[in-house]
Amino acid sequence: MKDGEAFLNRSAQQVVDGMIAEAGRLGIGHSRGSLGEHLIDAGAQSPGSLEAGLRMVDICMGGLGIASVSLDRHSSRWPLSIEVRSSQPVLACLGSQYAGWQLSHEKYFAMGSGPVRTLARVEPLFEEIRYREPGAESSVVVLETATPPPAAIVEKVAKAAGLTPDRLTFVYAPTQSIAGCVQIVGRVLEVALHKAHDLKFPLDAIVDGIGKAPIPAPHPDFLKAMGRTNDAIIYGGLVQLFVRGSAAAARDLAEHLTSEGSRDYGQPFSEIFRKFNGDFYAIDPHLFSPAEVIVTAIEAGETFRAGKTNIDMLEQSLG
Repeated sequence: MKDGEAFLNRSAQQVVDGMIAEAGRLGIGHSRGSLGEHLIDAGAQSPGSLEAGLRMVDICMGGLGIASVSLDRHSSRWPLSIEVRSSQPVLACLGSQYAGWQLSHEKYFAMGSGPVRTLARVEPLFEEIRYREPGAESSVVVLETATPPPAAIVEKVAKAAGLTPDRLTFVYAPTQSIAGCVQIVGRVLEVALHKAHDLKFPLDAIVDGIGKAPIPAPHPDFLKAMGRTNDAIIYGGLVQLFVRGSAAAARDLAEHLTSEGSRDYGQPFSEIFRKFNGDFYAIDPHLFSPAEVIVTAIEAGETFRAGKTNIDMLEQSLG
């Protein structure tokens, strides 16, 4: 993709326009904030839906991913799953989907996802991801929260993105909602890309990818809901990456990419979170990766597998 085309932001805006037009069918609410920003409630005061969650995944990936849900009665006790794939996984997952922008003001805190990150470029990650969209006329922010952003956050995002507030849309849903569950577990491919980056695997060598994970039932308790969505990936996620380079490099990536190598592996995420007194950043970052991976070295024609689904942990967490 070429700089300046504004593909990610334009694609996300098209999804937003469709969500607004189909708000009733999707179970979402649309309103305007005090600064003229668009607000889409996908699961807080509105009921939301599986489809609303899928649209959030589409927005997060800036139109460079394809997400779908499926129901298979023969796939254990959690037959509902999400599958996400992208032929531009680095840009879709790390350049857009990754929740890497901390947005806080007084007591409000949320992590921002979506193509607005390519405009703001406030994260160190964008020193490596050179892609830019200076021609974007609007943008979208996805927030994992039950409350819309205060005016101070809207102003902060608008200033960083170089847009007026009325050209921004904030789509939000809490973890406890149906849409929230879908959009969080829809990051199964993204966490693999982020882990690969942490392992210093060259991002430009990752050419395609697909991931799948079970979608847990929502839970009204935030901690349990957060635990379920994380455990769905950590103990039930499956990702395949297609990479360039040597077979040895692909083998090494596969061997280190799964969650089971983490020091905190083997407990429900909610218990791990409690153990560290709610300090998310004290948890071993290597835990945030899929349970099972397949890495194919396309130039060598070899495929390497590592990890496995942990049914016992899924039973403890997902119920």
